[in-house]
Parts: sequence; structure tokens; C-alpha cells
Amino acid sequence: MGKATGFLELERIEEGYEPAQSRVKHYKEFVIGLAEDQANKQAARCMDCGIPFCNNGCPVNNIIPDFNDLVYKNQWKAALDTLHSTNNFPEFTGRICPAPCEAACTLNFNDDAVGIKSIEHAIIDRGWKEGWVGPQLPAHKTGKKVAVVGSGPAGLAAAQQLARAGHEVTVFEKNDRIGGLLRYGIPDFKMEKTHIDRRVAQMQAEGVTFRTSVLVASLPSDTKVTNWAKETVSPERLKKDFDAVLLAGGSEQPRDLPVPGRDLQGVHFAMEFLPQQNKVNAGDALPQQIRADGKHVIVIGGGDTGSDCVGTSNRHGAKSVTQFELLPMPPEHEDKPMVWPYWPTKLRTSSSHEEGCTREFAIATKEFLGDKGRLTGLKSVHVEWRDGKMQEVPGTEKILPADLVLLAMGFVSPVGSVIEAFGVDKDNRGNAKSATEGEKSYYTNVPKVFAAGDMRRGQSLVVWAIREGRQAARSVDAFLMGASQLPR
Repeated sequence: MGKATGFLELERIEEGYEPAQSRVKHYKEFVIGLAEDQANKQAARCMDCGIPFCNNGCPVNNIIPDFNDLVYKNQWKAALDTLHSTNNFPEFTGRICPAPCEAACTLNFNDDAVGIKSIEHAIIDRGWKEGWVGPQLPAHKTGKKVAVVGSGPAGLAAAQQLARAGHEVTVFEKNDRIGGLLRYGIPDFKMEKTHIDRRVAQMQAEGVTFRTSVLVASLPSDTKVTNWAKETVSPERLKKDFDAVLLAGGSEQPRDLPVPGRDLQGVHFAMEFLPQQNKVNAGDALPQQIRADGKHVIVIGGGDTGSDCVGTSNRHGAKSVTQFELLPMPPEHEDKPMVWPYWPTKLRTSSSHEEGCTREFAIATKEFLGDKGRLTGLKSVHVEWRDGKMQEVPGTEKILPADLVLLAMGFVSPVGSVIEAFGVDKDNRGNAKSATEGEKSYYTNVPKVFAAGDMRRGQSLVVWAIREGRQAARSVDAFLMGASQLPR
């Protein structure tokens, strides 16, 4: 806990933002983190609540009351050690996690939650500034070799844990840079990629080998490799050369919208649009980049990916940006006694929405309209939900101008080629099938092949990916050595 009476005396302090009119002119981070004294006061609000529900609200089970108390007492190095004991990459979660821990905060029952995410952000940023974050070398090498397929948060967390256990770890990434959806799915204005780069440097110093532009797949020798991958490695080769293989790719198969006009030029998946801007920001030349400049943009999907499309479109200079959500508009404030300590359904307005966006709820797309093969508009209709079924509302059809439509309706499953190439069983959602409890946690049906992260659980949060990567690393370590000292 922090100060015994802090929650009675001090109000929640929010992180600041650069003004919208200036931040839309660049792709840099614009969140202004807490100053040291602000973080100290925010941490002082942590109650002696008896049962810290925040610990279980956090997927990696961060020891939140402890690091809050340490920040309150100005013991920042110890706070960083406590934070790192459960989370390999707090600079990622401190920026892009939706903070389920705050929803579970006891103070949130009838007041404003402790700003846990902002305190985490402050701790890790100070840790990097002070030089407290460095390589953690293993006491000895085991002689065992592990291949990790995928370099998103699950793959990176697992690779770092396994390297620290003394194993020789190689990470295979099909893209040209390390980071998975952290690199090419999260806009730079939410998380600059220097945070990934310095973690990669730390992990390289710890002995992890990274191989980019490598597609793990079973392909005939005469198959043309895609533009983003320069070589292929077969599952058979990985199983032969390594003592264990962990599949930690993402859930990348987007949900489509099969309505008339879907094939018109100007209708794109969000993950065709967002990675291109990140590549341009990194210095790549993309002459055929999908741009929103001067266009009427409609984003279909009300989640985080849709919000990222809104923010990127505003930075391009879109003429208008409209976001569709199929479900009704949720309440602005949740009924806390009813839902606490669980994640509530309520209206969430992101920083991208504040930069300029019209939001439409309970609306569906009936048809994409075009001229000479190019998108010009969209026909929509309002819907209502009765007994869990969606019904169109008569007389609510309308046509909106649209030059660019971005489909951001979530992801249904991993791309099946890797799973199928290894012969791994799938669950009923198309994910790699493996359990998370018991002696065989994260094992697949294929000997010495494991699965974790979105490839196993489906589309989820970065913090869940880190959790699964850490837990899978422990399981792999126990498989290789008979027992494991890694934390679960």
C-alpha cells in the first residue's frame, strides 16, 4: 500500500496529452507521463485493501501494491525490480495495455481507480533513463536449443525467459523487422518502435539470435517466396535442429465483410493499411501506400484497431473520418457495484476519437458502392438487437460518401499455414490446440512442439501474450531439463 490515508486525501492524476491540433501533424508518442512527484502522489492512493484484486485483474499478475508502495517511498530501483519480476516488457504494457488492473482496483468500486498504468509507465521509463535495465546473463549454459516462431510479445517474452535459463534461443520472424504486431500493428504515435529495438538489443546481449524475413512453412522448392520473406525454413528442419519449438505467432486472419461491392478498389483490411505507415515511418519507400489524404474514410469496427485506423487517417489528412460499430452505444458509466472487479462494458473514447471522428453505433453495412471499379460510397442501415438477434430498422437506410473503407472487425484465427505445416491440432476456432494447466501446459499434439500467445488463445491483448510467453517458457524449460526455476 501507499499512504494509509492517501486515497482519502489525494485525487487521481491523469497522464497528459499533447494538444490534438499539433499531435496529428506527426507520428511520435504524445502522452506526457507523470512527473516523479505526481507518480509518488498517485502511488500514495493505493489502499490497504486486504485483498488486492488488481493482482488478479492483471493477466501477468503484477505485484501492484508492492511497486506502488515502493514508488511512494521513492525506492524506484526496487519498484522496477518488482515490476520486472512478473513483466518482461512494462514499457509496452505501460503504453498500450487497456489496464484491466485499474478496473479491478478496490478504490474503483466507488471512486477513481489508482492510476496503475501511469505508475508502471513512470517506473520503466525511469529505469531506462537511469540505466537500470541491462542484460541478465544466465549462470550457466544448458546446451539445449530452442526455436521460437514469431517475434511478437509472446515470442519475445518466451525467448527472453528461456535465454535467461541458459538455453540457446533462435527467434524466427517472417517480417523484415522484429516485433510482430507490436512493430506493424501498433501505430508509432501509441508506441514508438525504439522501445522494441532496445529490448532486442538487450536480448541479443543475453544470447538470443534473431532471424528476420524467414517464413516457417512447408513449401515446394520451386515456390516463390513472398516479398516480405526472403527464405523459408521447414518445420522438419526446426524439429531436427532444435530440442524444442515454440509456436508464438499472432492471430492474423482478419474477419471479412462479404457484402456486394467488397472487391471495389478502396476497400481494405486494417492490417493492409496500418503496417504501411509504420514501414514509411521506419524509412521504407512505399510508392503504392494506401493513403487517406483528402478522402472520406469509413472505419468498420469499433475496437482498438479501428481507433488506430482513425488516428492514422487523421494524420494523413482525411477529409472526414467515420467509425461504425455494429453494437448499440454502451453507457458512458458502468454500474460499478454490478460489474466490479471485472472489465466493464462502457463507452470508451480514445485519443484518436478526440482528434476528429464521427462515431455511429448500431449500424451495419449493406453494400459498397462504386464507379468504374472504384469505391465512391457505402449503403448503411441501422440495426436493433432483439433476443440476441440483429434486425434491420426499416426506413434507416442511407448512403454515405466513402473513398476509403477500412475493415477493422477483429481477427478470427491465426493464418493456418504454420499450424498445418507442423501438423498441430486446432481447436474449434482454428487456433493451435494446447492446454494451459497441468504438466503438459502449452504442449501441442506434436512431440517437442509448443504453442502460446494469440496463435493458441486467439486475438487478445499484449499483456496476455506476455503472460502466455512466460508460462510457455517455463513449460519448455521443464520439458528440456526435467524441472524449471522460471516463474510461472
